[in-house]
Amino acid sequence: MPSKVFSGAIVGLDAQLLEVEIDLSHGLRSFTIVGLPDKTVEESKERIESAIKSSKLLSPHQRTFRILVNLAPADLKKEGSLYDLPIALAFLIASKQTSFNPEHKLFLGELSLDGALRPIKGALSFALMAKKLGFKEIILPKQNANEAALIQDIKIIGVQSLSQALAYLENRVKIEPHISTQHQDLVKHAENSVDISWVKGQEYAKRALEITAAGGHNLFFSGPPGGGKSLLAKALPSILPKLGFQEALEVTKIYSVAGLLKENETVIDARPFRSPHHIASEASLLGGGSPLRPGEITLAHRGVLFLDEFPEFHRDVLESLRQPIEEGKITISRAKNTFTFPSRFMLVGASNPCPCGYLNSPEKPCICSPSQVAMYKRKLSGPLMDRIDIFIEVPAVKYEKLAQDTSENQSNQIREKIERTREIQKQRFQQDGILVNSEMQIPQIKKYCQHDQASQELLKKFVDSGKLSARGYHRILKVARTIADLAESPNIQHEHIAEALMYRLKS
Repeated sequence: MPSKVFSGAIVGLDAQLLEVEIDLSHGLRSFTIVGLPDKTVEESKERIESAIKSSKLLSPHQRTFRILVNLAPADLKKEGSLYDLPIALAFLIASKQTSFNPEHKLFLGELSLDGALRPIKGALSFALMAKKLGFKEIILPKQNANEAALIQDIKIIGVQSLSQALAYLENRVKIEPHISTQHQDLVKHAENSVDISWVKGQEYAKRALEITAAGGHNLFFSGPPGGGKSLLAKALPSILPKLGFQEALEVTKIYSVAGLLKENETVIDARPFRSPHHIASEASLLGGGSPLRPGEITLAHRGVLFLDEFPEFHRDVLESLRQPIEEGKITISRAKNTFTFPSRFMLVGASNPCPCGYLNSPEKPCICSPSQVAMYKRKLSGPLMDRIDIFIEVPAVKYEKLAQDTSENQSNQIREKIERTREIQKQRFQQDGILVNSEMQIPQIKKYCQHDQASQELLKKFVDSGKLSARGYHRILKVARTIADLAESPNIQHEHIAEALMYRLKS
């Protein structure tokens, strides 16, 4: 009679339940795996045979069996090495070398040749799936136990080898379930190496950075080389508030599936800061490939995506950002499946005004031809730039500013102010399912962005003259709402609208 144990497969960022069935019959010795396995799964038979033999048990090679392994559902492609442990255990049950009840248990793990277990990707996704489907227990490599234990109300058993897993399942040894400290204080702010006080001068840009961090807005820096555009962008994470616990789970899940969790790292406790090079391909930015992998916009979820040398990116790569910026997610379609990855990030772009960097500079003449300047700016399309909330000119810094020794505008001081502002937004949007002002849709804008008659007249002037699109109008209101929150003002005032317009309108 076939034996069956339960495992799982990663589909996009989520886990799907998988049944591992094994049937043994007498005949010419063979070991066949069916159910759309990839090369890694096909090779598991060699690892399993050696691991079982090293565990002092009779391996498939030592028995005259025809072994058929079925990974169900059969129409789902199986990738990775996490099926080694469930296949080995199902074989041991079918060959009557062990006896235990596999019901309500999930098995995951890669086997080494000596029977030891190696860590897997996506442990947090499997724990979320197991809880949702009512599983009571997960047996997985000990290195992944901390991560999986972030999900409560499910028993997490971390084992170091196939032998230890068998000893536990046969009740020969007792292993205490792994318990993680699941409190809000688990998610702490990680000190960033770049403090905003490192940037000398540029008070106008620092104010814009403060508004960006408070409301989760998109920001674009423009100016000559060496003015501090990149340093300002790299200082942004140091003034961002800490991740909430649910946000941290979202980010950790992404990095776990991508295999980017650091060794012994349980949870991502700092907001991501991703800065891909301008030669990045569309697939690396949006996600894709085989096997499917989240792109930079998903790895920047709940954090910052910094695109330095913005016009140097391929135009099609930049244009592909338009939909994710609007929707906060990216949908990737394949022949058989459609995958949706989250991408709620703050976009920060930085650009020189021209290829040489000194267009309209009073100190240094520009050496670019008009055609070079036009070609350089052509990559920044109107629809893409219309999705930017704040535009800032970052001029060259004078010596007096560079030589100043001041500790004003420290990151921790600004961060405290932003944390208070974010708390105001959290309370406001309790019933709306969003976290910050930049995520507001038109119904929320109408509800929370009421403004006086003078502000309406000011906005009417710019909309009717064509200087503001409908999208630009709504983005002005969202930025103005953030400015009002920073001032702890319950209502949007005329000066808040005026400041938001100042950041929006490009010369």
